[in-house]
Amino acid sequence: MFLADTNIFLEALLGQDKKDDVQSFLQNIDLSTIFITDLSLHSIGIILYRLKNYTLFSSFTEDIIVDGIGVLSLPAEDLKTLELTADKYNLDFDDAYQYTVASKYEMQLISFDTDFDQTDRKRMEPCEVLQSIS
Repeated sequence: MFLADTNIFLEALLGQDKKDDVQSFLQNIDLSTIFITDLSLHSIGIILYRLKNYTLFSSFTEDIIVDGIGVLSLPAEDLKTLELTADKYNLDFDDAYQYTVASKYEMQLISFDTDFDQTDRKRMEPCEVLQSIS
């Protein structure tokens, strides 16, 4: 099971440098094994709306979320652990949230964010996941 960080989807949606890696990852991994947090989904919406790209957000939710990628959130009782996680690993709120969800649901974190490298869960990039299954 994989938890894809916000930057994974933004890389593809915004046509950035590693978009091909992300597209290959999404095409070659069973979408039912990939999850996104509610925070990531809303962050992507905020960014795309800020860019006035409303239709891209609608397409994203239709193509990705409706067709298989699950959305996870933290129950209220787990929110109190974010402070400890952020302090322990020197993470900001969104990274502490992603880390905590990945830990709670025992998922491999997929991210381009090197801040996760200092945690005990680490991270993988999409191309590393594809190499590991080849």
